[in-house]
Amino acid sequence: MGITTLSSRELNHDVSSAKKAAKSGPVIITDRGKPSHVLMTYDEFERLTGNHRSLVEALAMPGLSAIDFEPPCVEIGPREVDLS
Repeated sequence: MGITTLSSRELNHDVSSAKKAAKSGPVIITDRGKPSHVLMTYDEFERLTGNHRSLVEALAMPGLSAIDFEPPCVEIGPREVDLS
């Protein structure tokens, strides 16, 4: 993960290259030589802020209630044991 540093002026002149650089790591934007902002991808932002879906939300899939699922019944019985 590489960190890129751009001045505000550089950012204003070439936003697309800053967005591309953010895919490989944070982009520090400076204002008069001092760090003032950080540009990162939204996925990285979500990872850092902990805004994750719950397991139920992740596994929920719209339209599943329309699927008929009737698994066959399985009969499980005891097995014989040879104690000789």
